[in-house]
Amino acid sequence: MITLYGIRNCDTIKKTRKWFSDHDLDYQFHDYKKSGCSPELIKQFLKNFSYQELINTRGTTWRKLTESVKTSLNENSAIKLMSEQPSIIKRPLIKEESNWFLGFDENRLSHLIR
Repeated sequence: MITLYGIRNCDTIKKTRKWFSDHDLDYQFHDYKKSGCSPELIKQFLKNFSYQELINTRGTTWRKLTESVKTSLNENSAIKLMSEQPSIIKRPLIKEESNWFLGFDENRLSHLIR
C-alpha cells in the first residue's frame, strides 16, 4: 500500500494525487491538517531522511521563523517544529512498503507502477 503524506490544499500534493489517479495507483492519504503529525511519525521519516532534507526552507512557514530558531535547529528541535507546524515538511512524502520518496519526481514515482 502506498501512503502519501501532506496537506490537501498544497499544489504539489494535488499534482501528486492527480499523477496517482492518472496511473490508477491506489493510495492512502495522510493529511497533516486532519490527522496530525506526531513526533513518532516524524521519527519514522527521520529513519529515511535527515531533518535538513525534510524541512522546506523555501516555504512561507520557514520564512516566518525567527532567525534564532533557524540557526539553532537540531534533530530534536526539528521534530518539535515539524510536529507543531507540519506545513514546514517538504511535500510530497511517499511511503511504499519499505521505499520512501521525498518530492515530486515522475521518474522516481514511475517505480510505483507495476
